[in-house]
Formats: sequence, structure tokens, C-alpha cells
Amino acid sequence: MTITVAPAVAHAAKQVPERHYTHNETRGQTIHRTNPTFVHRDLSFLDVEPGMNVLEIGTGSGLTGGLLAELVGRTGSVVSLDIDPFLTRWANHIHTGRGLHNIRCHAVNGIAGFPEKSPYHRLGAWCTPPRLPKTWVEQVIDGGLIVATLPIAPVPNLVVEAKIRITDGRPYVEEVFPGAYVETVTSPRNTFSVPPRWVDWENRVPATSWISLAWRDQDDWKNSAAHATLGRLLDSSHTEQYQGEAIDWSSLRLWLASTGARLTMTELAEDVPALGHSTRHSVAVVQEDGTILADSADSGSLTVLRGWLAAWDDAGRPGLDAYTPTLVPDMDTDVPGWDLRLSR
Repeated sequence: MTITVAPAVAHAAKQVPERHYTHNETRGQTIHRTNPTFVHRDLSFLDVEPGMNVLEIGTGSGLTGGLLAELVGRTGSVVSLDIDPFLTRWANHIHTGRGLHNIRCHAVNGIAGFPEKSPYHRLGAWCTPPRLPKTWVEQVIDGGLIVATLPIAPVPNLVVEAKIRITDGRPYVEEVFPGAYVETVTSPRNTFSVPPRWVDWENRVPATSWISLAWRDQDDWKNSAAHATLGRLLDSSHTEQYQGEAIDWSSLRLWLASTGARLTMTELAEDVPALGHSTRHSVAVVQEDGTILADSADSGSLTVLRGWLAAWDDAGRPGLDAYTPTLVPDMDTDVPGWDLRLSR
């Protein structure tokens, strides 16, 4: 993907001292930061203008907030939210130390937004909620924009970024593009070895491993199917190598996310994700290097996974531009809002 940066964002980047935020001498550097190239890209999609009221979800190092404060100018305002009070306190300190008085950071759960200062012309989320929250949509003006990373399947880390326009009180996707931010949480995280959402079973000894079932609603209250499925993979009796060309993992992830049925994600070793198919009695997954693991050579899930891979190859390994994004309302959940789904 070609990175395009708006002139206003490029100008703001020259005015805001990046390392003063990301590697502050007094606070120390923060791991809660994004590659500035993608920060500038995402702010370009957000299309902020002077005088706007902007809501930022995810304070992080404070750099993006500093850029937003530059973009809205003295007549605009920025509200920045983060679940971690350490980050918001330090960002407020750094902002005011630079003489900025048009931005304020608050330590709250960003899923609820910040209605006290709404409505907002723009909302930028540098974190991934379980779906596009209804609260965010309600706090953005008609014609306003939201830029956020959203899941495209109910398993961890299958996400894209979306530019969303609010029209007559409803959200409509104008564009999707590659991108990923950390998942939203209800308290500060101290470890990143296991995703905070949609993990249905995890082991911590002898080493960390976990599994996520998109069909978790069919499991019992003890998560018996998730437990058993992860166990089958850890003791998998069948391994084979995908015989096609080297796997384009970005393309395959999109394909499997849009396939949906019985989708399964796992990490049997840290930072080695795998995707595939499972039932209560079978499982098969493929890793980025083309290694396929299954519970047996005659596994029903292995047959399904082979079919998925063949169909993906036959379709030409499509990229993100081959899919149509749709927002599907789901209001009967703990986070009412819209699920983003891709169709072919």
C-alpha cells in the first residue's frame, strides 16, 4: 500500500517533536506507540481541519494527540482517552509543558467515548474495540468521520482499518485499508503474550499456548470444546506442508475471515499464529510458513482446510480491494454497535 500523507499532517509533523513524546527523558520511552509513518497516514484519513472538536481513543505516548492539537489549532479542541492513567498523566504534563492548552487527556474506558465534550467532528481510535461502538457513532456529528481499526471476524488480530462517515446518524464505510492497533481493555495491560479478547482456552505451562473459536457460542460453560481442540493441536498426529506457492499471509487471513464458518485461530508457540477449521471432534490449521497441523490424516477439518486453501489459490489470492465491507448492527451485546464484515 502506498502511504499518502496530507500536506497539513506533514506540516504538523514538522512542528511536533516526535521523540519528546516517544522517548521523553523524564518519563522514559513508551512501548505504547505506533510507527510515525502510519500515524501520519491515519491522521490524513481523519482529515482534521482547524477549529474542529476531535476525540482520540488511545493516548499512548501523546504524540498523536500533539499532532491533533496542531491540526485543530487554537480555535479547536482535542479530547484524548486512555485506560492507563500513567499515560494520560504524562501526556497532559508533556502537552502543557509545550504550551498546548487545546488538548486534555482523561483516564477512562474509551469504549464509552466522552459525551461531556461531544459532539465531535472527528474520532480517531488508535486501539481495536470488539465492534464499532454505538457510543462513538452517537457522539460524532452528522457528516463527521471515524477512523478506527475493527475486527473482521470474532477471533483475535483479524482486523482492518476503516474510514467511516456518519450520515443521518448511521455509520457507512467509505474505505478500508491495512492497519492494526492493540485491542481495547478494561484495565492497563502488563503482558502481551495472550490477546485480551476472544481467547477461549489458554495454557501457561509448560509454555504459553491459546486458541480462539469463532463458534464459541456452541461450546459449553466449561469451554470444553476449546480445551479439547487446543489439546488435539498440541498433540497433533499429522503434519504436512502446503504444496502451493509461498503463502501470502495477509491475503489468506482476509480470505479465511470472510469464509467465517468454524474459523479457528491459535498460537501453539509465541508469535507463531495459525488459522484453520475445527469442530468438537476435529481440527486443522495452517501457519504462515505453510505448515499444516491436524488431529489426524483423515481429519474432517483437514479436508475443509485443504478446500479453503485451494479456493483461495483458484481465486488468485485476492487483496483487500477485492472485498466489500459492510457494517452489520449487533445491539444485543455488552458493547452495542456494528460488526465490520468483508464479503467477496
